[in-house]
Parts: sequence; structure tokens; C-alpha cells
Amino acid sequence: LCHETLPESARQHSAKKTPGTRHPPATKAIVPPHGPATPGAMVPRAPRVANSGVVRPPLVVLVSLLAGAVLTVAWPLPFFPGALRPPVGSLLVAMATALFSYSIRQLRMSGTPVPGNKPTTVFVRTGPYRFSRNPIYLAFFVLHLGLAIWVNSLWLVATLIPTVAIIAIVVVPREERYLTERFGVNAFDKAASIG
Repeated sequence: LCHETLPESARQHSAKKTPGTRHPPATKAIVPPHGPATPGAMVPRAPRVANSGVVRPPLVVLVSLLAGAVLTVAWPLPFFPGALRPPVGSLLVAMATALFSYSIRQLRMSGTPVPGNKPTTVFVRTGPYRFSRNPIYLAFFVLHLGLAIWVNSLWLVATLIPTVAIIAIVVVPREERYLTERFGVNAFDKAASIG
């Protein structure tokens, strides 16, 4: 008898027993990080990017520096000993620049975008990210303080305070929620335990 004349059950049995026949391996279901969805349930999705709003860290720092500079020109308020201003201020600026460059380098080496308005593709835990989850923001703050000392402006110190508050209260929690939803709570807790 030809294979085509066999009953359906016989053809299936024959196909299973035919030597040399390769069958595709069984595939495993991919379960979302939030677990399998039940009928009628909505699975929460991570936001597309970490910083898509108006409050962007570089913009906050820039506005703070400009406001401090304008106030300094209008009403100078010196606060730091004159002889120490250049060495201390320049040292802090150099440290901030080095930390910023190192942090950016680690992100680029890991293959994840640097700007917060682009999707994060890799959870980085190397370099300065072993000790802090936000080394770039720390570099911003040190740079701001270094410039305040260098130009001897108490106004720049005053504008630094709301800058730190905005980033700590608004930006950082928003990024933490994004990373937790995107990469999972366990991965984020590991990073939090060391930085």
C-alpha cells in the first residue's frame, strides 16, 4: 500500500517510527516577568523609557547653574576662603568630570543608551555602578559644588539644594520603578544592596 492510502492514525504512527526522520524540538512558553496572565487580568507593562517627562536631570542641573550664576552677578555672596577656592574648586570639578566620563564609558561598553529618554537595554553593575546606582547624578552634584567654590558663590550652593531634592524625590524614584518593572525586583535588589 502507498503511504497516502493509510488511515490518518497509521500515517502518524508511521511518521513517528520512520528512521532518520527529524522532528522539531518542543518549544517552551515564555512567561512574562509578572507571571502568566489569568483570563480578564491586565499585566502591567514597564514604561518605555525612564525619563520621558519634562523633569530631566541635565535640564534641572543646567537651570540651577544658570539661576545661581544670574543671582551671583546681581547680588554676589562669597562664602569660601579666597586662597582655597582654586585648588578645592578645581579638584572637585576634576573629580566630577572623571566620574561622569567613567560612568558614561561603562554604559556605552555595556551597550545601553546613556540618555534617560531612550530605553535601557542592560542593567549595568560594573565600574562606579557597583557602589552607586546613580554615579552620573553624583557627578552633577560634585560639579555644581566645585563650581560654586571655584567662583565663590553662595547662590550656587543655594541652588544646588533644590537640584538635589528634585532629582532625589522625583527623578530617582521614577527610574527605580522603571528598572524594577523592566528587569525584575530581584536584579534591582542586588544592585541596591551594593550601591
